[in-house]
Amino acid sequence: MTNVSIIVGAPNEYSRLNGILDFVTNVLEEKGIYYETINVHHLPSEDLIKANFDSGAIIKANEMIKKSTGVIILSPVYKASYSGILKTYLDLLPQKGLKDKVILPLILGGSFGHLLTIQYALNPVLSVLGATTISNGVYTIDQHIERTGENKFIINEDAQQRLNQGIEAFLRLI
Repeated sequence: MTNVSIIVGAPNEYSRLNGILDFVTNVLEEKGIYYETINVHHLPSEDLIKANFDSGAIIKANEMIKKSTGVIILSPVYKASYSGILKTYLDLLPQKGLKDKVILPLILGGSFGHLLTIQYALNPVLSVLGATTISNGVYTIDQHIERTGENKFIINEDAQQRLNQGIEAFLRLI
């Protein structure tokens, strides 16, 4: 059984990024792939900000990553980069914590103007953490995700197709 960890760098439960998370988890469930999710905003904020490597919650999250074959990373774009909350967690991974993992970046932005966030902001950090197999990431525009109420979302067909292609390519690598 393949194990996938999903790191969600959204700042809260109401982010449109949760629409992508729901989409990804549905695909993984349909394929019978076991996954665990790390919602970074649920980790103790003081441990993140003060880089508390001895935090039980951080150690538990890192163990999820360690036992995974693949890691899917979700983040919104802020100021032409991935979220700061995601960076605080990535800083707490062991130096080569992504070694021998297949990585799939899924980024949500306000316009295609930040499309290169994956290649120029996120991938270099992932490489420093030991990632050598980074699947082609998928960039989605937030306008392609409609809120339907009660934290539910509808993703337009074009975005669904690109997400499916990215997930399929990722799964072939793991």
